[in-house]
Amino acid sequence: MECSNEKWFALQVSSRREAQVASQIRAKGYTEFCPSYVDRELSRGKHDQILPLFPGYVFCRMDMHKRILPVLTTPGVFGIVSAGRTPLSLDDSEIDAIQKAVASGRIEPYPQLAVGQAVEMIRGPLAGCEGQIVRVKNSWRLVISVTLLQRSVAVEVNREWARPVRKLPVQPSFGLIAARAC
Repeated sequence: MECSNEKWFALQVSSRREAQVASQIRAKGYTEFCPSYVDRELSRGKHDQILPLFPGYVFCRMDMHKRILPVLTTPGVFGIVSAGRTPLSLDDSEIDAIQKAVASGRIEPYPQLAVGQAVEMIRGPLAGCEGQIVRVKNSWRLVISVTLLQRSVAVEVNREWARPVRKLPVQPSFGLIAARAC
């Protein structure tokens, strides 16, 4: 079904039904991609725990000007990731890179962290602490602020131990990021 008007789209699907949805879409003649990985922590001494790399999403290659109703009516599909009513296509290069990474073997999800982003530490001695991630030279630091005092501290952290969280409240008068107590 490859043709020049086809593009990759991300479908929002029922959680834990990604593989089922992908199989149904493939059976309808569409090109789908549902990358998965083996969770090494859950698999210790047990059967391999295979999880979706992007929980709640399946990628589908299709022409938006042709028959998309069969995709949208697939059980478990909520819709296409869109901006308003306009479906957003993915760059072929991004899907190609993910496909190559999956084919190479040891792949796992990794939170996309940006400098200045609110994060929560999920491992290590700061587990449970929230703050802002910053980069100083070649290291990552967690900035924890005391809004009332208008002071912050930074501690070096392993970036792999951080995950993105909701935006932390900003005090307008101080402009500092508040931190939840550890």
